[in-house]
Amino acid sequence: MTISIIGAGLGGLTLARVLHVNGIHAVVYEREPSRGARGQGGMLDIHSGQQALRDAGLIEQFFAIARGEGQDMRLLEPDGTLLLQEDTPDDAPLLRPEVDRADLRALLLDSLPDDAVRWGHAFQSAGNGLLRFADGSAAEYDLLVGADGAASRVRPLLTGARPAHIGKNVVEIGIPDVDRTHPDLAAMVGRGTYWVLGNGISLAAQRNGDGRVRIGLSFYNTAEDWFATSGIPFADPAAAKARLIELLPGWHPRFTALIAACDDTVVPRSIAALPVGLTWPSAPDITLLGDAAHLMPPTGQGANMALLDGAVLGLALAAHPDDFPTAVKEYEREMFDRTGAAARMSADMHELLTAPDAGRKMLEFFQPG
Repeated sequence: MTISIIGAGLGGLTLARVLHVNGIHAVVYEREPSRGARGQGGMLDIHSGQQALRDAGLIEQFFAIARGEGQDMRLLEPDGTLLLQEDTPDDAPLLRPEVDRADLRALLLDSLPDDAVRWGHAFQSAGNGLLRFADGSAAEYDLLVGADGAASRVRPLLTGARPAHIGKNVVEIGIPDVDRTHPDLAAMVGRGTYWVLGNGISLAAQRNGDGRVRIGLSFYNTAEDWFATSGIPFADPAAAKARLIELLPGWHPRFTALIAACDDTVVPRSIAALPVGLTWPSAPDITLLGDAAHLMPPTGQGANMALLDGAVLGLALAAHPDDFPTAVKEYEREMFDRTGAAARMSADMHELLTAPDAGRKMLEFFQPG
């Protein structure tokens, strides 16, 4: 019985690891040519997903790479008003530690046999138990798991649902080696997340384990083609940063100083999501996990849900090793309920962030009553 996983992201690798721990072999097919072919993004807030790492037998290794100080947070308004400052004691439990996505992915990859991941295999189509790849090669499968992210090519085999723009566009920038290059800004940002909210815009600066501060400038209530009309010249990083500062009228100079200090990496990202509560009729030989199944607004849930998807599906398959259809139905029932609730919460959070007084509303969220 051959289990084929499309996509070597966190969810797909967690599934492969849980299956491996339970003596079940699976093959992960990844379109990237190697594990280091591209950057893996910034920090992740891992909370509910810790259960998946326990199921995978990796929780102690996770705690070794997690950054407890990454739980620190500073919440401010555009005029510089500090609304909230939370500093994590050194002996605080790792309830929501931050971890570099690249480090977590490496932990999962290193926990698998060398032949578990087949690099350079771009999925093209599937049917009648046969996978076809862009290079002309093929492979058989008994169960196909689409773990191939927001632009999943497996998803259309189960549902016609497609991600839709949610009115949010993000520009990613960053300051490398911030403690050495800009110690004053490093002290201002602190050890975790520095978050400025208001007027339909947010600036989230986050300390990464490699010393880089990654900054996401989010523009809410904007159209899908906003980048084309924003006047941001992405081909000219210096001019792009200057234009970003222009788009923040009235913001305190210390916030615009963060943008001015960034390097030449200026990346636009248009944010989309799948319908909240998406389901599909269960198929005996295909299922989905992670963003392929429930892409939601980025509010700290996606990676956790992907980890849990992989663990829950792996445990269901281990419980029914000779009955994949039953395992898939069991997994999908749990996954639909769990991720539907997470997607609704993420959608509500997204709506909160679009408010003109989002900073005050977020303070009420963190400190109700």
